Amino acid sequence: MNKTVKDQLGRIVSKPDNAIVSPVIILVNPQLGENIGAACRSMLNFGLTELRLVAPRDGWPNPAAESMAAGAVSVMENAKVYPSTEEAIADLSYILAATARRRELEVPVIGTNLVGEKLRATASQGLRTGILFGPEKAGLTNADVVLCDAILTYPVNPAFQSLNLAQAVNVFAFLWAASDGIEMPELFEGALSDVAPRQDLTRMFDHLDTELDNAGFYFPVAKRPLMQQNIRAPLTRAKMSAQEVRTFRGMIKALAEGRGKARVKQNQRNKPS
Repeated sequence: MNKTVKDQLGRIVSKPDNAIVSPVIILVNPQLGENIGAACRSMLNFGLTELRLVAPRDGWPNPAAESMAAGAVSVMENAKVYPSTEEAIADLSYILAATARRRELEVPVIGTNLVGEKLRATASQGLRTGILFGPEKAGLTNADVVLCDAILTYPVNPAFQSLNLAQAVNVFAFLWAASDGIEMPELFEGALSDVAPRQDLTRMFDHLDTELDNAGFYFPVAKRPLMQQNIRAPLTRAKMSAQEVRTFRGMIKALAEGRGKARVKQNQRNKPS
């Protein structure tokens, strides 16, 4: 049975029955509660919900994590603590080690372009996956890395490879979400209005031409067709919606006749003396 939850706007969000089980985030010996909280926030931003902590330096729960979690309370409250890395990964079948350092170990390396696809393919077989992140000061030890199936490394600046723990989790969380193949979040689908009917655009052009003629814009007359084309081409490329066309025509009318008090003054100026 699906577990139904609500998002920050109070809308009901439910996972489909065939949803891929997301990877577990495992922080090994994390030092700062603030980084743990920020990692929780990053995880929930991109749909990751299971956090495991291996012997956090300052214990757990840690009040310093709360403010940085910024509402990701469910991730923080459900985080599980383990005394060792081996126990934290005991139920997982495919594990990654996040590190920027080259290791003299016989462990394959996977790039950011393939990691999401690999994790989803593994999870689709019913196997649980996870990724290890090391402590802020020194990162993962070789003893942790050899427990993993592959190393994940980011294309960071070789001259400055130090990445904040929460930021590292954030990058991975994004890679996981982006690998879903969804080009645009559902919230933004259909956000743009339909393009206005060409008839509306043609009438707007006629309206604009009338006012430009009245203003003496088309001069010399021999260049009128070329000038019209130069005006109409960019307006056509804009693919204006029906509302935008109405607004544009309102602008033309206001410029030509004035509006409100400005219209009264315009009429007064146009009266014969």
